[in-house]
Amino acid sequence: MSPDTPDPERPVDEPDRPTDSPSWTTHGSAPESGADEPRRPLRAAAAGVGVVLALALLGAPLGLLWAALAPDTPVLKTAEGAIYAQPQPEQPIAADGWFSVLGLAFGVLAALVLWFLLRRLRGPVGLVAAVLGALAAAPVAWQVGRRVGLATFDRLLTSAPEGRAFTKPADLRAGGVDWLLGVLPVPHGNLLLPAFGAAVTYTLLAGWSRWPSLRPEPEPDPAAFSWASVGTPAPPAAPEPPAPGAAEPPRG
Repeated sequence: MSPDTPDPERPVDEPDRPTDSPSWTTHGSAPESGADEPRRPLRAAAAGVGVVLALALLGAPLGLLWAALAPDTPVLKTAEGAIYAQPQPEQPIAADGWFSVLGLAFGVLAALVLWFLLRRLRGPVGLVAAVLGALAAAPVAWQVGRRVGLATFDRLLTSAPEGRAFTKPADLRAGGVDWLLGVLPVPHGNLLLPAFGAAVTYTLLAGWSRWPSLRPEPEPDPAAFSWASVGTPAPPAAPEPPAPGAAEPPRG
């Protein structure tokens, strides 16, 4: 058969199709539009800022809880001011301990809530939002908690006679805020524990995630895919062996 002779088994109107690159097609699925792609980083950043502000505001109830649990320190009024009623009181140490425990628990719970409720923020944005939010909540909790009963203490410190015994509200001795160049606040000490708890918890959750994107991915539907190769003709069937006694075809 010459090269210009058409194949009788091939339809005349059938176009040529590539046979060297098999592929698969998805039935019933439309291509996704990329119109919202430029807006996604902005939405993620806005959501991250909202998370930071929300966690910072939650520092206020954290401070109230700390003030309720931390014990007040007994003091005595003297001519020089207030002094401890005991030489080595344990109440300031207990106040630092309560703040450390509550702050660490706050950071862990914040990371867990963000991981399970805000799945779209999983990744660097969620981690940064959790750490910055917990870092902002710590000074808020400290300032709110230390001011509970502070007005009464200042009044007694001014007007009480010498020898009068009263109590001083809880405050921190193992933490505080330094000002970098007089403008940027830099927390230190146990004020860093909420951010530490949030960072460690969020990182562990990301490390244990079974999805590469850190977000739940739908399971593939076997019925939605066609694994047949497009344009790849089926292999020809093997010729049947000749029947016994059949005449051999003439050889040309």
